[in-house]
Amino acid sequence: MIFETENLLVRKLVASDLEAFHKMQSNPKVMQYATGIVKSLEAHKIELDGLISKYDVIDNDFWIYAVVQKKDSAFIGTVALVKDEGNNEIGYRFLEDFWGNGFGTETCKGLINYCKESNFKKLTAYAVDANIASQKILEKLDFKFVKKQIAEDLQLQETKYELYL
Repeated sequence: MIFETENLLVRKLVASDLEAFHKMQSNPKVMQYATGIVKSLEAHKIELDGLISKYDVIDNDFWIYAVVQKKDSAFIGTVALVKDEGNNEIGYRFLEDFWGNGFGTETCKGLINYCKESNFKKLTAYAVDANIASQKILEKLDFKFVKKQIAEDLQLQETKYELYL
């Protein structure tokens, strides 16, 4: 386990997450503000295996973890912590079935606490402007506006946020 919240556990991804991981990553609504790309089950198996293998890399700078419910251990999404050009960027996505339950806010609060305990100084997050739910989460958790820009991969307007810990 990486960290826990009142209702959730955040842990390393495992091979048995494939079905739920694929369901999430192949949903166009989930991916519309992420990569925009929906892949096959086989492509997601390769992706999941690659993410799992990164846990053993000493200088890994790209961590993706599973978010599961405490009550039944159901996989509900992922949370990311990526070191990119001096930034500690966070990200999250959830199965559509779990949207609107406060899990995004709860996961991000837990991640912020985990990063504080790990002596991070600042977190960065990006939200596509059309993704109102993500913007609300970041603003509720005191992330501050940095700038507007066009997302390189999606070519959509996005906002960069920062939180000093």
